[in-house]
Amino acid sequence: MASDEGTTAGKQAAPLPGDPAAIEALIAQRRSELAATIDELVIRAHPKEIARRSAADARQRVQTFATTDDGRPRTERLAAVAAAVVALLGMLLVLRRRSGARSR
Repeated sequence: MASDEGTTAGKQAAPLPGDPAAIEALIAQRRSELAATIDELVIRAHPKEIARRSAADARQRVQTFATTDDGRPRTERLAAVAAAVVALLGMLLVLRRRSGARSR
């Protein structure tokens, strides 16, 4: 870390200018960059933004799972999911009927 001291994200720090006005301009520029970074982090950490990104990611995963690269549906995968849903609903129906028969 001793060699990276005074650098930003591993970049070599430029030597400071000798002119006070140039130093003030550099400070103002860095302050503006920092403010923009903080604003971006605040937006990224906002719950609605996190939910939006999560929903977009889920949509992308479903689309990738359900369609080929050229946009055609993957019928074998869709059929497997449909069969699993039907099996799950059938099991729930059987369990509900069993628990209803026991309570009588």
